[in-house]
Amino acid sequence: MSPRGVATPDVRERLFAAAERVVTRDGPGALTSRAVTTEAGCAKGLLHAHFAGLDEFVAELCLDRFARTAAKAGELRGLAGQGTVARNLDAVALALFDSGGPAISGLAMTRPAATLRIRQALEGGAPGFTAIQEAITGYLEAERGLGRVPESVDPHTVALAVVGTAHHLLMTSWPGTPDPRPPMKRLVAALVEG
Repeated sequence: MSPRGVATPDVRERLFAAAERVVTRDGPGALTSRAVTTEAGCAKGLLHAHFAGLDEFVAELCLDRFARTAAKAGELRGLAGQGTVARNLDAVALALFDSGGPAISGLAMTRPAATLRIRQALEGGAPGFTAIQEAITGYLEAERGLGRVPESVDPHTVALAVVGTAHHLLMTSWPGTPDPRPPMKRLVAALVEG
């Protein structure tokens, strides 16, 4: 436990990672500020010192994870011509399911104020599914230009299908349901390998 008055390095990430562990292990109903700080091994008031409340914390956690995946998707174009197209797309699509993605999505859905904050941030330009979809489209266009994706493949449609399926799986998965990654990988393979 960090003593009072001592700075906690990388406090946001430490709290986010702790929240993911709590929700993945115990479900969305178990998430409280005390559960997060206990899991993080830090002072009980630390979460409220950095966030206006649990709803803001949940929204920021979701937005942070979207931004991470969008950044990973943004790197796709640089992979054109390397590895396999399916493996490169899998890395981005499956990143949405890392760090307790389904559990965190479920958590956001149970907190209307957090959901509203997330929607407002996305409408304001925060990176999310749209940025991921645009990155996948650009990557597939580059791969099609290299002849590694058939001309018959429409990059916009494939990107929409990948992102839409990931969104569906995130919203319908929760602790105890089947792992969403295998169907995601099968979809990617079917779309790009035909």
